[in-house]
Amino acid sequence: VQLQASGGGLVQAGGSLRLSCAASGFNSDYWPIGWFRQAPGKEREGVSCISGSDGSTYYRDSVKGRFTISRDRTKNTVYLQMNSLKPEDTAVYYCATDFETPCPREIETTGWIHRYDYWSQGTLVTVSS
Repeated sequence: VQLQASGGGLVQAGGSLRLSCAASGFNSDYWPIGWFRQAPGKEREGVSCISGSDGSTYYRDSVKGRFTISRDRTKNTVYLQMNSLKPEDTAVYYCATDFETPCPREIETTGWIHRYDYWSQGTLVTVSS
């Protein structure tokens, strides 16, 4: 099970980026995939998650209406479209998965972060003001 995150970069406030999480070594169609971020000096936090069972999507409150998570089954890839970016979105972003840990309804909870076993490398998103 391998995940590769990409798509980070430097963008001005109000701009957009699309992050990609490419899965390899397994068929991710029925696995929950989460996006997480860690800002300097802060703990890692959940951003969004897409369910493996029915494709339901979940977001932390601060990104609702701005970020969209989606899955392309033909490419074994999950995307995070980030619009209207704010300086406070600056962080290293990771994707992760664990077949036995479904997406939580409340993304702000922290327990699920520690149960995800498979992580990508990080991709840096920097939003300038």
